[in-house]
Parts: sequence; C-alpha cells; structure tokens
Amino acid sequence: MEKFPEFELENQNGELISNKDLTDRTVIYFYPKDNTPGCTTQACDLRDNMDYLNDLNVTVFGVSGDSRKKHQNFIAKQDLNFDLLADEDFKLAESLDVYRMKKAFGKESKGIVRTTFIVDEDSNVIKRFDNVQAKKHIDELKSYLNEG
Repeated sequence: MEKFPEFELENQNGELISNKDLTDRTVIYFYPKDNTPGCTTQACDLRDNMDYLNDLNVTVFGVSGDSRKKHQNFIAKQDLNFDLLADEDFKLAESLDVYRMKKAFGKESKGIVRTTFIVDEDSNVIKRFDNVQAKKHIDELKSYLNEG
C-alpha cells in the first residue's frame, strides 16, 4: 500500500500539522490557488458537506502553495470550516507528483494539479483521485466514502 510522505506544514494559524494529525479517514486535497473560481467551488462544497463528513469521522485538510495569510483571507471570505495548509515551497506536492507542468488557457506553467488523497492514521493512502474536477469533487468523495 502506498504511504503518504512524512510532512509538517503550517495551517492558516501557524499551527504545525503533520502525519500525527491524521485520523482514520483524512481527506487531503491539493488545489491550485485560493480565491479562484474552481478552488472556491471545491472548498465551499466541502464546507457545505462538513456535517456529513464529520458524521463519517472524516478530517479535511486543503493544501496549496498559498501563504498562511492568503489562507486566512480565503477562510474568512468563504467561511470555511476546515484547515488549509501552506506548502509554499511545493515540497509535499512535488513528493506526491501533483506539482507539475500543466496547461491552462493555452499556456504551460508549473502548478498544482487538483488531486485528493484519503489517508488513514498510519499514513496509508487508501484512495487517490487524480485530475479532480472541482464541481464533481464532493460527489466523488461522498460516493467513495459511502462504499468504504
């Protein structure tokens, strides 16, 4: 079984989050950028379904290359109810091969490819969703969690 790499990242409040904070079912989703349309849709869908996820004992962490300050603004603006982690040097994203060349609006640039992991408390990757579509993310997640 694939292992989620050892990590230690600051959340929006400067608290260190690491593998020790993983629960039996942790959703770690990587997204390109705070306050962009797709990322906002994805984050708000998770926010709106947090009671459902909490009932399943699911913990959620969002990860992008944005700073703590940008994460604080995004959380405040969208009233998000889960932690966002700052991977400003993209080390964690690179180690999982989710930071790579991608094409957007005809331009190629390096960035985070929308990817979601479900990880257990022992850092085992239970499920990996590649090339996630923001609008379909919550439905894919719920469908998988209901089966799991």
